[in-house]
Amino acid sequence: MASTVMRRVSAFKGDLSMPLGCLHQRFISCGPKVLLQSNLPQAGFFPPNEGVMLLPGSFKNKVAFITGGGTGLGKGMTTTLSTLGAKCVIASRKLDVLKQTADEISTQTGNEVYAVQCDVRDPSSVKACVDELVNVAGLPDVVINNAAGNFISPTEKLSANAWKTITDIVLNGTAYVTLEVGKRLIKAEKGAAFLAITTIYAETGTGFLVPSASAKAGVEALCKSLAAEWGRYGMRFNIIQPGPIKTKGAFSRLDPMGTFEKSLMGRIPTGRLGTPGEIANLAAYLCSDYASWVSGATIRMDGGEYVSIAGEFNVLREVTNEQWTVMESMIRKTKGS
Repeated sequence: MASTVMRRVSAFKGDLSMPLGCLHQRFISCGPKVLLQSNLPQAGFFPPNEGVMLLPGSFKNKVAFITGGGTGLGKGMTTTLSTLGAKCVIASRKLDVLKQTADEISTQTGNEVYAVQCDVRDPSSVKACVDELVNVAGLPDVVINNAAGNFISPTEKLSANAWKTITDIVLNGTAYVTLEVGKRLIKAEKGAAFLAITTIYAETGTGFLVPSASAKAGVEALCKSLAAEWGRYGMRFNIIQPGPIKTKGAFSRLDPMGTFEKSLMGRIPTGRLGTPGEIANLAAYLCSDYASWVSGATIRMDGGEYVSIAGEFNVLREVTNEQWTVMESMIRKTKGS
């Protein structure tokens, strides 16, 4: 996988002979383990490739701001953007986690990564965070709204506070960050690429995650609306809908017993979960100059899960011999009529 990518990282402070793909794989550790989570034969046809896709220096002299950047998908996207030359600023509530991630990535890529504490639910905290962002790095060229919160619950057991907690983080938080940064960009006459990380069930809805589904759907409406309205200011807005990706934070809340993960495999045509590095490569492309004509797009990256569960007769892959005998008989009768 990574051996196919032999570009070198000139700014790396350690071993200058290390290929870029290998460097990237070292810092996004979830990828290879995914193959061990599935014994489905088709998984062998779809191995994850987490080598950096874009050319070195693709984000040189660019500033990237990533919410929820300390762990999981946020950490993966920050690693990729930093590897490609971006000056990254990551934000979340847990400053100690942020600082550890910022130091780790900065040391390993040779590019500055700043940690800024922010509670996206609080407009005043968002304002203070963006003030610090501008102070340490300047107005961003890339804004990734990745901060999220989620948990499984029967909807009838949800309290008003539980509903508010999720929608404040996901929908209101995305809106507060987008408005705070966007207004400053408009005033400065500076363009930027915005990206939101949602989910495939933002499109369909889902039981037991109703606050998240509702909030993510709102985020998608926000992005598509602003793609139309703020394009004239030089801003692009796109959306990635990841399918299931095993990150510590998400799976500890959504699948604490590990039982749901096993059932997922049977409905993903590619036979495996996704990896943070795969999402990071797509995110980097959508935020890069190579995608300057892509705006208002929603891209599903889920190994085919959405279409698999949407097709009413896709369960026929489990047809028994008895059922097939009946079907063959019906086919013969149809041909003879």
